[in-house]
Parts: sequence; C-alpha cells; structure tokens
Amino acid sequence: MSNEYNESQIQVLEGLEAVRKRPGMYIGTTSAKGLHHLVYEIVDNAVDEALAGFCTEIVITIHEDNSVSVIDNGRGIPIGIHPTKGIPAVEVVFTMLHAGGKFGGGGYKVSGGLHGVGASVVNALSKRLVVNIYSEGKVHEQIYERGDTVQPLSAVGDCPASQTGTLVHFWPDSEIFEEMEYSFDTLKQRLQEMAFITKGLKITLRDTRQEPAKERTYHYEGGIKQFVEHINKNRNPLFKQIFYVEAEKEGVLVEIALQYTEEFFESTFTFVNTINTAEGGTHLAGFRAGLTKGINDYAKKAGLLKDSDKNLSGDDVREGLAAVVSIKISDPQFESQTKIKLGNSEARYAVESVLSEHLGYFLEENPSIAKSIVEKSLTASRAREAARRARELVRRKGVLESARLPGKLTDCSDRNPANCEIFIVEGNSAGGSAINARLPRTQAILPLRGKIMNVEKSRLDKILSNEEIKSMILAFGTGIHEDFDISKLRYHKIIIMTDADVDGSHIRTLLLTFLYRFMTPLIESGNIYIAQPPLYKVDKNKKTYYAYSERELERLYEEIGREGTPPPERYKGLGEMDAEQLWDTTMDPEKRTLLRVDIEDARAADEIFNQLMGDRVEPRREFINEHAEYAVNIDV
Repeated sequence: MSNEYNESQIQVLEGLEAVRKRPGMYIGTTSAKGLHHLVYEIVDNAVDEALAGFCTEIVITIHEDNSVSVIDNGRGIPIGIHPTKGIPAVEVVFTMLHAGGKFGGGGYKVSGGLHGVGASVVNALSKRLVVNIYSEGKVHEQIYERGDTVQPLSAVGDCPASQTGTLVHFWPDSEIFEEMEYSFDTLKQRLQEMAFITKGLKITLRDTRQEPAKERTYHYEGGIKQFVEHINKNRNPLFKQIFYVEAEKEGVLVEIALQYTEEFFESTFTFVNTINTAEGGTHLAGFRAGLTKGINDYAKKAGLLKDSDKNLSGDDVREGLAAVVSIKISDPQFESQTKIKLGNSEARYAVESVLSEHLGYFLEENPSIAKSIVEKSLTASRAREAARRARELVRRKGVLESARLPGKLTDCSDRNPANCEIFIVEGNSAGGSAINARLPRTQAILPLRGKIMNVEKSRLDKILSNEEIKSMILAFGTGIHEDFDISKLRYHKIIIMTDADVDGSHIRTLLLTFLYRFMTPLIESGNIYIAQPPLYKVDKNKKTYYAYSERELERLYEEIGREGTPPPERYKGLGEMDAEQLWDTTMDPEKRTLLRVDIEDARAADEIFNQLMGDRVEPRREFINEHAEYAVNIDV
C-alpha cells in the first residue's frame, strides 16, 4: 500500500455525485428517518408556494411500489431557459446544488427550503424521478435517474389553461437507503403539523399500498390555535380561551398560541418558516423569556406576588403549558440542512418583545384567567422548592450520586460504560434467572418490585420518594431532571426486560414514561432498549425452537411440520424460563433481538404518553379502539 500523497489523490465530486457519496451530510441519515426526509424536502417546496400566496392544496401519495408523488397547485417551477446555465430552470433546480428561488432573487420572501439543495438532493438519492409542470395549457415533463437527466424537458400533453402547479414523483434508491418502506403514520404526523402551521392550506395524504386506500386530509383555518386545541385534546385545560398573537417585529413575523392545563409537564413546539425546530433555538429562548417576564410583571402589578415572594421562575410559569411558536423570517440561520435549531439573534428579540407586550394585554383583559395562571405557577414554585429539598435529602443519602449503588442491583465488573448494559427486570423470579444467565463482566441486573408510579400524574417531589425510581436513578448514575448529566451514565445500554403480557406492557409503558419525562437525553442518544423475550417454545426431535410472535410460530410450523409436533409452550413470564433459556433467547448479544427506543417526533411522543398515562379515560378508549386491529397476544 502506497503512502504517497500528491495532486492525484485530490478528488473532485462533480454535480450530484457528492450527495450520493455522503448522503448523511444532506439528509442526516440513510435510515427510515432519511427516507422520510425526502418527502419533507419536496413538500417543503410546495409549502413555500403556499407561504408566498400561490398554493392552496398539496396531495401526497404513497404508491403501491413504495414510490411517492407530491402535487401542488402553485405557480409551477419555471420551465424557461436559465439565463446563465443555458438549460431549463426546472433542470437547474433538480440537478444543481444550491439552486432555487430562495436566495434573495425575489422568488420567495420567506421559505422553509433555505439552501436550495432539497429538490436536487431528492433527485440524487432517487433511482428515478419524474417532474411534471402544469403551465400555459401544457403538461411539461422531465425525467432523471440517480440525478442525471435521461429525458429532456418536453410537452407531453394538454391541461386546462387555468391549471398550474408541479408534480414530483420519485423512487428512492435502494443502493442508498437501509430501509425502503414508508410509514403512513410518520408522514401524517409531519403533514398535519404543516397544515396547522400554514393556516388555510389543505394537505392530503393517500396510501394506495392497501385496499381500500387510506387517506387523511388536514385543513385548519384556525392555524396554530387549532394546533394547541389538538395538543390539549387529551388534557383538562385550566381555562377555555386560547391566547393568540400574530405580529411583526423588525421584519420577523411572530405567531404564538398557548393554553394552560392541569398537567405538570410543558408541551411547547417551535417552527421557523413551517419547519419544526426540534431543538428550539433563539425563538424558543425569546418565547420563554417573554412568558416569564409577562407573567411576573402582571403578578406584581395585580398584587398576586407579594413583595416577600421571589420572582416566578421559567419552570414555574411553564408547568402545564401547551404552546406553539411559529415565526417567519427571510434569512433563517439553521445549524444544518436538517434544520433543527435556529440561530438568528433577531428572532429572540422579536419573539420576546411581541409575547411580553401582548400577553400583558391578555392578562389584564382576562383577570380570572390571569389569576389561575399565577396561582398554578405559585403552586409549581412551592412544589419546586419541595422537590429541591427532596433532591438535597436524597443527594445526602446518595440517591442522586453514583458513589453508592442500590442493594438490589447486581452490578457488572467492567467499568467502561461503553461495554456495559443494565437489564431492568420485573420481579425477583425473573431477576434471579437473569442474574444466573448474565455475563458478569458486562451485564448488570436491576430487579424492580411491581409497577413504578405513573409520573405523568405526579410532581418531582413525590416521584423522588418512590423506592423503585430511586433505585434506577442511583444505578444509572446520571441524576435526574435539573441534575441530569449524561456523561455520568454507567451503562450505555439500558434494557427494559418485562413479561410478554398485559402487565409487562404496562410496566414497560410506566418505565418509558418516566425516562421520557425526566431523562429524555437517554432516549435521544439511543441508550434505551426493549428486550424481546419469546412467546412460545416448541420441542421436536430433541431440538428446541423459539417463536417471538404468532406469525413466527406459523412460519416455524411450516418449516418443521405440524405432524408429530407437540403443542407449543406459551411463556407467561420471564420467571418461567431457566437461566439457560433466558440467555439463549433474550440476553445473548449474538442471538437476541433488541428494539431501540427512538423519539422520531417529540410531539407524537408527548401526545401518546399523555393519552395513555394521563387522567382522562376517553382518549385511552379511543386509542384502544383505533389500534385494536394491531393488538396480538393479549391475555384475558
């Protein structure tokens, strides 16, 4: 192997070759998340037409071959010859990076598509892409394969003279993507958000992969006010009226809607030019500062906050808050092409200024609502102080520090967290089997006694008094909530291992609710896993087979034959397995199946946890009715 390094080693990637070579730089990942990102890029372009006032409807279709088409009734991508490139403008858009109408040329005042790479990246990562443009009474078509033009732009038919718009139909490239199956539920979540944020825009999602085709249409004239209503549909609002403001400040259009509920957790979602900024940014910082200032100013002025009282903190005033912050800005500065965090300093000032001013008016005009907000914030403040004292107490006892470990923990000997994993197991019998089955060097076992408390219905001071929760906090070593520090994590894999029955599912949900609400970075960083114990054991001809689902059991029978095969043994719990069986099926890193817990969409996660674990029964009943067809292996 030559160590020579000269001019011949310097590669230049031409055209869209760079995208195919390093797709992660442009869409974040080539997993299912990246696959769905292709759809969002094309839809974002159509939404930009709506923001500009030229598009009222977008239809997205998942076809039987898992390709996707997006059609809008906007102006249509220009088809004329580009003045400097000498090719049709549509071809420039789809074959050249950093090309589009979003760089100050007057095409768009604001847009979600910022870098001019969306359409060309989708083209580069598709084995085939067809674009149709409806304009001037004609249908113009161009076809590409893996980013290269294979059919020049030409008129292929007629359309009504009044019809305008763009249809993009693309087939993702299996050479690029690890997964090729689109999820209807994942897409509908994002598309519904876009419809909420783009007031008046009608978005339809169709899935023709099944008979009959599945379809959802989202159209909200109330915009983000209806979004807040939707967020709170499973909650008990503190008051009926939703605060709403839309105002422009120094070139930034600010839109905010908020409402308080009886819950303990905050649900605030932020958007820039319709793009969900999952990690917030300057607009979120401005919102929080404006909210805290507005409520404190009113509370003092109205005499609800005594002189001896300290100011309400940001955490106090956000307890039970559901809010949507949407801004439109002409030159958004995002951290990456995937646009998850905003950096514009002017956004913070605009949002803070607009909210503190208009919230002040709202509180003065609605004194009963204002009083309920301040009283809830004061209650939260007292609970926060109680939680602080509880934290100090348990910290003194070692519960929030990693110096002492819970007595029930059977730890591993390796001290490198990257090599270590901890199994959270229900019950002593399963814990005993797991302890005997484990690899002592890298696998730790923490048995829990029964079900932990439902943290969705409790404040932190109550949560910290729960013995099972304290054991987990101590074992993980990260601390909790404000004290959380992921760098102190003692195991890089936290594996929830519960029985494959209704009780086991309930315990798993309680554990995930706790982790989502108080240790969210563990989920975001991919540290949480769910073990998959088998449901059935089948013995035949002195061989043992395991099946993890009804479908697997059927496939197993097809493979080994039903004749002469004894009935399967149905496992009711992990404690029924001996150590060898548990190791062989569920704990052996070479053979086991683990499901990694991911927060694909924070709003969806927030909604589902509240729906399943909150106070209201009706939303749970609706969820069960809607998803009953997917339930299997339910013990009655």
